[in-house]
Amino acid sequence: MTETENLHSGFIAIVGRPNVGKSTLLNHLIGQKISITSRKAQTTRHRITGILTEDKTQFVFVDTPGFQTQHTNALNRSMNRVVTNSLREVNVVLFVLEARHFDERDKQVLELLPQDRPVILVINKADLMQDKNELLPFIQEISALRHFAAIVPVSARQDKHLDTLLDAIRPFLPEGEHLYAEDDITDRNERFLAAELLREKVFRFTGDELPYSVSVIIEQFKLEGKLRRIHAAILVDKDAHKAMLIGSKGEKLKEIATQARLDMEKLFDGKVFLEVFVKVRSGWADSAQMLKSLGYE
Repeated sequence: MTETENLHSGFIAIVGRPNVGKSTLLNHLIGQKISITSRKAQTTRHRITGILTEDKTQFVFVDTPGFQTQHTNALNRSMNRVVTNSLREVNVVLFVLEARHFDERDKQVLELLPQDRPVILVINKADLMQDKNELLPFIQEISALRHFAAIVPVSARQDKHLDTLLDAIRPFLPEGEHLYAEDDITDRNERFLAAELLREKVFRFTGDELPYSVSVIIEQFKLEGKLRRIHAAILVDKDAHKAMLIGSKGEKLKEIATQARLDMEKLFDGKVFLEVFVKVRSGWADSAQMLKSLGYE
């Protein structure tokens, strides 16, 4: 028997409408925060890969942006392409719903899912249901719309039933050598992860004050021993948005940068010097050239 016998690995897409907990699910499945989360819809904009290796099985999860059905600017069209392209390249699809919530947006995502791939229905936030008896009719309602390879209620945030979900995925991963090293958790580099962690803090600390059109670019990333020296720019559409981000006497920007730095140090396992600026770039979310420079597909 060779070392590669009985090894299995494959790609699993995590799809659903915005704010059903896709990124939280990814982070808890692999045990590390690599995909940012916030209460704002459309937080995830890129395809994020999370890697979990358990003995002879390697799960390569692909967290996708929530599929956009209402907004049609260049940014949202780019995000939708990420979703549809990801679906063509995976072995398994996880269709994530929030328990007891199914509306037209969910139905539109469901209709996009390929017929030639196994689709597992993941019902997230099941722990929030006070009456668990309501779950069965909900499952029956969704099951009538298409065949699912498995149906798994979970609570991603509380790590409940994630092992059951992995067991449901495992039979659909093809036999073959692992695609990544055993200790890899993502194929994204530290520069990308730093930008995402800073963008998350912008969303978290500005609430609904700041419109969705904000992005982050890393202008300098230097590794000096174990110290990472990072200069980042937060891009906004208007001068008024810049003032919101900076806050009175710069306090809000300082808090955003501090919390982002702490997350970076935890993820990178080393000290980080982070300097953050705010820059006005009007119309960046509808500029193909600007989106390309920011790494959007």
